[in-house]
Amino acid sequence: MNGEQREKYSRQILFPGIGSVGQQNLVAASAVLVGCGALGTVVANLLVRAGLGRLRIVDRDFVELSNLQRQTLFEEADARESLPKAIAAERRLRSINSDVRVEAIVTDLTPENARELLGGFSLILDGTDNFETRLLLNDAAIALDIPWIYAAAVGSYGVTLTIRPGQTPCLACLLEGRGKPFTLGAEETCDTAGILNAAAGVIASIQAAEATKLLAGKPESLHGCLVSCDVWAGKFHVSYRTRSASRHHVRPRLRSDPPGQPYY
Repeated sequence: MNGEQREKYSRQILFPGIGSVGQQNLVAASAVLVGCGALGTVVANLLVRAGLGRLRIVDRDFVELSNLQRQTLFEEADARESLPKAIAAERRLRSINSDVRVEAIVTDLTPENARELLGGFSLILDGTDNFETRLLLNDAAIALDIPWIYAAAVGSYGVTLTIRPGQTPCLACLLEGRGKPFTLGAEETCDTAGILNAAAGVIASIQAAEATKLLAGKPESLHGCLVSCDVWAGKFHVSYRTRSASRHHVRPRLRSDPPGQPYY
């Protein structure tokens, strides 16, 4: 870090959990964010301000007026211009912290491009709004051996879980633990149930804190739990993991996996 960066991140360096070494790790780290909506804009804003070295944003949607109530990186002008969210976020984040390399990619995450878009990063961040894409993130993270942080929010409720391949249960473990079949597309969304911006803000802040721990080289500080909250009811719930890490969930193979390689 140079002198200007030390001043910029001085209050964070003073925090004993990070310190100078942790901040240096953070500046050298990278993350890829898939989905730049209510959760993604908050976590991207926090990590860029914290000094993350490189951030890739993958999102195919365009800014609309209905986004502005909760998607904190966007303004009315972005909606009037119908800017791609990834592009609008990149522009705003670069103005916030020019030291961070921010890269916007306007596309969907698919089995065909997952390896190319996610490979080589220190961390994968979930800013998506559907379980089909989240399970693809889960598959890719396990295949690439990259930690990822699941997060979701709808109504006044939110939930987050940090997943480290080979060390913690994965999202498939969590869903199978429900004890009943899980139907993709059956979950409520912001379009059907609405969302409080405070719910997204709380969960994305917890997600950003977990990301900071990993990127700063402090994995021992991870909370190790499924954390959920209802900001309207003022309730938090923490579920401690009772299942061991598993690689035995055979998931659909990424399209670029070598033929004959089982997907675990």
